[in-house]
Amino acid sequence: MRKYVIAGNWKMNMTPDQTKTLIDGIKAELFASELKAEVVICPPFIDLAAAVEACKDTKIKVGAQNVHWAEKGAFTGEISADMLKAVGAEYVIIGHSERRQYFGETDITVNQRVKAAIAAGLKVILCVGELLEEREQGITAEIVAKQTKIALMGVTAEQMKDVIIAYEPVWAIGTGKTASSEQADEVCEIIRNVVATLYCGKTAEELTIQYGGSMNAANAAELLSMPNVDGGLIGGASLKSADFAVIVKAVR
Repeated sequence: MRKYVIAGNWKMNMTPDQTKTLIDGIKAELFASELKAEVVICPPFIDLAAAVEACKDTKIKVGAQNVHWAEKGAFTGEISADMLKAVGAEYVIIGHSERRQYFGETDITVNQRVKAAIAAGLKVILCVGELLEEREQGITAEIVAKQTKIALMGVTAEQMKDVIIAYEPVWAIGTGKTASSEQADEVCEIIRNVVATLYCGKTAEELTIQYGGSMNAANAAELLSMPNVDGGLIGGASLKSADFAVIVKAVR
């Protein structure tokens, strides 16, 4: 059985006080529900301590939105994996399209960050996905395969137990557009097949693959019903406790 994971990527939103309020709202929405998915919230760095405290004695996990590949050093503005562990984070998002688009992230630096995070004992949510022009050119499979293969260089089959892959079509992030359930499932299956070629069928079959392109309360149930979609990496909807709870509860 693959593990279902619903993760909220808060992006650059929320102060520490707002973090506590939102998490309290999520806890209230999920109270007494029999959850079928692991729940992760990923706030900005300055909110991590507040999030960890607010999630204490709950099953909600806390993750960060990025991590540097070095243990320490002259990297102004960056955060190391050991720092994230020290504050209580368990997960980290790596390779999000916004990091690639706005901050010069490459497939190689994604790989460096993945290996550093795993070495420090963090669980990784690895993001891959194609641009609109790449989908229109018919090269989605080639793009996500390349991103996946490079990101996982040097990662062992045993370490893959600490990796989730999130398929996030860049054209569907923050645009209101969403891949159809069939499109999402097709690319998640492509990713699973790539992992099978890199490792083995068992590793691929056990891998959690999320969909991360504008999943919301209205479309979550249909997307999550697909055989290769094992959860969601949620953007805007994760900032609304009621909507986020609907998505979590959509996992059956």
